[in-house]
Amino acid sequence: MPVAELPFETASWGRRILALVVDWLASNLVVVAILGPSGWSTSRGSGFYALGVFVVESSFFMALLGGSFGQLATRLRVIRVDGSRRPLALLMALARQVLICLVIPPIVFRPDGRGLHDLATGSATVPLAVLRLPGGARG
Repeated sequence: MPVAELPFETASWGRRILALVVDWLASNLVVVAILGPSGWSTSRGSGFYALGVFVVESSFFMALLGGSFGQLATRLRVIRVDGSRRPLALLMALARQVLICLVIPPIVFRPDGRGLHDLATGSATVPLAVLRLPGGARG
């Protein structure tokens, strides 16, 4: 079944990657704050702790504010593609972030820039300016 084209533009890959880098750095800083610098550098699980912090932080922020810390900082939002332009529900945001951690879903994407994680959750990552346009139309 073909997926309809979106009536708005999605975020550029550069801004998405920048948002992911900001999120990853922030998640590692949280782990360093909890374990301490020596615990972070010597702990074999510190990368998994950071991944857990990333999933929890980005899911909650996405459901409450419309984007992860990195997405908010880079002026991106994740919205539903059902026309409401609202943030995702918490369980859908959590599912989306877990799919992102699997790496493959974001790499397999449609021409409109939505990856398998977006298709599975009915979402799209958009620049903040899209939300300010009447009806979210391209412009």
